Amino acid sequence: MSQTYHLTTPLTEETTRKLKAGDIVYLSGVIYTARDAAHKKLVDLIEAGEELPFDLEGSIIYFVGPTPPKPGDPIGSAGPTTSYRMDSYSPTMLKHGSKGMIGKGKRNQAVKDACKEYGGIYFGATGGAGALLGKQIRSAEVIAYPELGPEAVRKLVVEDFPVTVVNDTYGNDLYQMGRDQYEVK
Repeated sequence: MSQTYHLTTPLTEETTRKLKAGDIVYLSGVIYTARDAAHKKLVDLIEAGEELPFDLEGSIIYFVGPTPPKPGDPIGSAGPTTSYRMDSYSPTMLKHGSKGMIGKGKRNQAVKDACKEYGGIYFGATGGAGALLGKQIRSAEVIAYPELGPEAVRKLVVEDFPVTVVNDTYGNDLYQMGRDQYEVK
């Protein structure tokens, strides 16, 4: 039976260990954006022992390349991008303190294992609902790699940003659970 949570970032491992695949979560607070080019730069910094442009501890990273905002809005459409492109980077990010990722689509086994080992969560956001998701973003500020344009790292302040737990800290996978209900055994 799934539950609903209202959580404020940064997340702690105590909090992430309570979440189960299928739970609905409304996030408030600061989350960061990064796609594959930014992830490569961030992981290169980690591997070089250099400082990151934001504190990974308890962070949530949203895989998004938002559109430009309309006048008066902090951001344009902000729908999730396909997550598998970050699969080679996500275990390192989790190992170094990140507690969550938001995207769409399935993740590989290494990411699921890292979620278990480091207390991380992979949240799914609804693809195709970018304009609606953008309305939950109160502010957006480019904090690193402006040369990447829409894929620059942004600090977002969100309020009741709706996500679903896809991969939890126990190895559960909502996508597989859904398939299992209908597979002929």
